[in-house]
Amino acid sequence: MKRVLIVKGGLWDCHDPELESERFARIMREEGYEAVITADMKVLCDEKYLKECCLIIVNCTMGELPGGAAQAISEAVASGVGLAGCHGGMCDAFRTDTHWQFMTGGQWVSHPGGHIEYEVNIIHGSSPITEGIEDFKVYTEQYYMHVDPAIEVLATSRVPVCKYYNAANKACDMPLAWTKYWGNGRVFYSSLGHCDSFFDEYPQAELLMRRGMVWAAQGKQYAIDNNLTTDRFDVEGY
Repeated sequence: MKRVLIVKGGLWDCHDPELESERFARIMREEGYEAVITADMKVLCDEKYLKECCLIIVNCTMGELPGGAAQAISEAVASGVGLAGCHGGMCDAFRTDTHWQFMTGGQWVSHPGGHIEYEVNIIHGSSPITEGIEDFKVYTEQYYMHVDPAIEVLATSRVPVCKYYNAANKACDMPLAWTKYWGNGRVFYSSLGHCDSFFDEYPQAELLMRRGMVWAAQGKQYAIDNNLTTDRFDVEGY
C-alpha cells in the first residue's frame, strides 16, 4: 500500500489542523493511498520512515521543527517523496527555518485587510492540476507571500484589494497555488484553506488540493520508474 503521512498541529488551532487532516486523509484514501495521521513531530526526524512514504502532508501553522527534522525531510523529498500542504499549515509552518521555506517555495508574511472577497485566477495550461477549473471568487484571507522565483505558478490573486500600506506600491498578481521540485521530489502548495469548512464552500479549492496532493505523491513512482537518484545533485552547499 502507498503510504501518505499527515502531520498535524502547530500553534494556531483556528486553522482546523484536526479537521483538515481528516479531510486530506479521506481524499487520499479515495485515491488509493494509505493515510497515517499523527501529531508526533518526532516522526519528521525519521528519515528511513519518511523515505518509505509517497507523500508528506504538513498541517502545522507556526511551531518549530525538532532538531534534525529539516534535513530528514529534505533528504526524503529529494529522493522522490512528495510534499504538500495548504494555507498556514505548510507555508506558515516553522517560520524560523529557512531550509523549510526553500523546500516549500514560499512563506506567508501578511493578510492585509483580514477576510475579504477576491478572485482566484487560474493560469490555464500551467498544469493538469488546473485543467477544467475556472476562475472563482472567495471570501477569506488573501495571503501575501514571499515566494521562490523558480516556482511554477498555477493560480494567482490580484493585490492590493484593500487599503493597507502595501497599496502604495503597484498592483501585482500574488502567487496563490504552485508546484516546484526538490531533487526528485514534487512539492505542491495552495494558500487557500483557512479552515476546514472553506473546502465545502468552495469545492474548486478542494479539487486543487486533491489534484495537487496526488500529483506530488506520484513523483516517487516516477523517480523509481526512471531510475532517478540524488547522485546527480551537488549538495555540498547545504
